[in-house]
Amino acid sequence: MTSQAVDYNALIPNNVGLADDPKLQRALERWHPGYIDWWMSMGPDGFQTAEVYLRTAISVERGGWAKFDYVKMPEYRWGILLAPPEEDRTIPCGEHVGEPAWQEVPGPYRAMLRRLIVIQGDTEPASVEQQRYLGSVSPSLYDMRNLFQVNVEEGRHLWAMVYLLQKYFGRDGREEAHELLARQSGSEEKPRMLGAFNEETPDWLSFFMFTYFTDRDGKMQLEALAQSGFDPLSRTCRFMLAEEAHHMFVGYTGVRRVVQATCEAMAAAGIDDPYDVEAVRKLGVIDLPAIQRKTNLHYSLTLDLFGSEESTNAANFFNAGIKGRYHEDQLDDDHRLVDDTYPVMKLVDGLLRPVEVPALNGLNARLRDDFMDDCQGGVTRWNRVIAGAGIDFEIRLSHVAFNRAIGEFADISVTPEGEVVEADEWERRRDDWLPTADDKTYIEGLMQPEFRPGEFASWIAPPSKGIQNMPPEFLYVRLP
Repeated sequence: MTSQAVDYNALIPNNVGLADDPKLQRALERWHPGYIDWWMSMGPDGFQTAEVYLRTAISVERGGWAKFDYVKMPEYRWGILLAPPEEDRTIPCGEHVGEPAWQEVPGPYRAMLRRLIVIQGDTEPASVEQQRYLGSVSPSLYDMRNLFQVNVEEGRHLWAMVYLLQKYFGRDGREEAHELLARQSGSEEKPRMLGAFNEETPDWLSFFMFTYFTDRDGKMQLEALAQSGFDPLSRTCRFMLAEEAHHMFVGYTGVRRVVQATCEAMAAAGIDDPYDVEAVRKLGVIDLPAIQRKTNLHYSLTLDLFGSEESTNAANFFNAGIKGRYHEDQLDDDHRLVDDTYPVMKLVDGLLRPVEVPALNGLNARLRDDFMDDCQGGVTRWNRVIAGAGIDFEIRLSHVAFNRAIGEFADISVTPEGEVVEADEWERRRDDWLPTADDKTYIEGLMQPEFRPGEFASWIAPPSKGIQNMPPEFLYVRLP
């Protein structure tokens, strides 16, 4: 695609003065065609001409950040929007706590800030790539629309990070912005930077688990970056969080509806044993033990995204004031942590137990612990659906050390209940805990499209209400 002049006022909703910044305009004009090429080649496969009932953020004001209308995805208005500035905002943590927030990149922390922005930016197109084939097997037009809403908003989040790179990091930032389009999820030559974003998303249950767990990691990281002393990054992340909430809603309600469909089918067939997998699968729904194994997989993969429990980098980010803790501004301490400690789970004499470490070094573990607490609420509500159906089964979050590839637990074998076992025993029992080849074949076999308005695949229940309170039969996607 050849370079083209962009009418930023019409095409790119923004509150950062793009039309008055010729240098930034030129940089984005060079980047924009590559983005559209990437979207057409790596975005939702087969639906680029569909008209989708999407919300578009056109301003940060109460009435402007969520406008709904039919849009063809390549024509979506990917905006660059920052939360309104906070008057007299100060740096909330680290060596510079209490000093005025930075409006320009502080020279000593330039490389650290750029790295944080690049890592966050790399996750946004990665998830679009992972999910690009799901549209063709959507269980309903409602779910298809939700998938595409997540996709275009991940694209907008990429724009947000690219804006920061192009605006504040000069040539290095421009090069990094182009590299964000060069890497590709699952590629052997140029994979995405974080492991979970190179995994396949082969079915809709995986998508719902991803948006529940992995997008929740995104929430935690954005919350920590929203505490940054670099004010443009803070404001960017604060606005992104409003959109991230919808992604987690899609994940939570998606899994709940899968669980509901299973429980309702079991009740109708008079099946009360959740482990009678053969009988349950004959009903065309996903058995609860398979849902548990999917939960174990996606939860453990997401835990790895927090990195090593003890991290000098995390300490340096905090000390510099460029990344805080979850809800840093609500914590009651000195926000420096020089003499504080934090309990981190470790293997000691063959047992897993908490060990006090310097709080600065344990910041990754603390953010991960906040994530684990945040995850439990939705899981508890899934279990209410199961209990309400009178079925003796409970979905549980696995132990923090289970199935880990990064950090303190990477080289040990731990059961979902937290028992340390020998590696050969873990391998023998692997199929009890993680999705099996049979699970994969069965679930992917269920992935048959349902494109009739108001109709839903057998394995998922209808939502309790539609988008913007529209009825289930509303035409959420106008297919070409």
